Amino acid sequence: MRIVFIGQAPFGAEALNALGRHGEQIAGVITVPDSPQQRQANPVRLAAEEQGLPLLQTGRLKSPEAISWVENLAPDLLVLAFVTSFVPPEMITAARLGGINYHPSLLPKYRGGSAINWAVINGEQETGVTIHFIDEGVDTGPILLQRTVTIAPDDTVKSLYFGKLYPLGITMIGEAVRLLRSGEATATPQNESLASFQPVIRPADTIISWERSTAAIYNLIRGADPSPGATTCLNGTLLLLFDAAPATGQGLPGTVLTADDSSFTVATGDGALAIRTVRPAGAKKMAAGDYLAAGSLSIGARFTTPIIDPAGKPTC
Repeated sequence: MRIVFIGQAPFGAEALNALGRHGEQIAGVITVPDSPQQRQANPVRLAAEEQGLPLLQTGRLKSPEAISWVENLAPDLLVLAFVTSFVPPEMITAARLGGINYHPSLLPKYRGGSAINWAVINGEQETGVTIHFIDEGVDTGPILLQRTVTIAPDDTVKSLYFGKLYPLGITMIGEAVRLLRSGEATATPQNESLASFQPVIRPADTIISWERSTAAIYNLIRGADPSPGATTCLNGTLLLLFDAAPATGQGLPGTVLTADDSSFTVATGDGALAIRTVRPAGAKKMAAGDYLAAGSLSIGARFTTPIIDPAGKPTC
């Protein structure tokens, strides 16, 4: 079965390498162009070159060049692993079996590009990986495979993705290709009555209102970690918060109750949260202890809620 692989990032490279180890026939690889700002070379390009595979680097899957490149390869299947742009219908129909995609949610719930973030923010206790056929919609095609994972109470987007959804996805892509190649695959249409779509998460979506419950704010911080961070204001300046944990304490919401070498505790609407990592505006992430040592925060200081400016960005 001739496969055209489309992907990017380390996940895409690992998926491509796994298909190679399984002996699948990769007719060609499409990935994004190398970025001058990247500290490391494009991992999918490196994986394709190491395997000696035909390679196309493009930022536009809809370009005539990309479509004709795939048509000339006459693939049986497109395999998508970490793809952030739409695959045009002409490219899908160029493959005998169409295309399959990795999506990190239990479709039809949490369609869209920030599925992991929103599942954590909304306090879900489980999520999973879905391998589905692609069509012209956003994560709307029939489901080929689906597996569930637990969202632990202390999971962040980072731990959930790299510890659970990433390795499971690599395994499931290989399994889905094997099922299609052997003729054992069955596809199940998605139940539209259960569908939900969440947009790509932005800083404006992660504003902290300290009057909310500890659980709600904790979920928001976990769901914005490692990016884009949960947004608050201190002394008229934006501050991003990461790496939190429920704590004991009570006070006026937003007030710093305690501080030590590793964290500071902030009052919520019904309790408190310990914050262990921050990112001041224009700076890199730093440990809460270092932020405190710099004299940037003191007990009794109060965080406030940012507002959204006309451009849709948080501001103090």
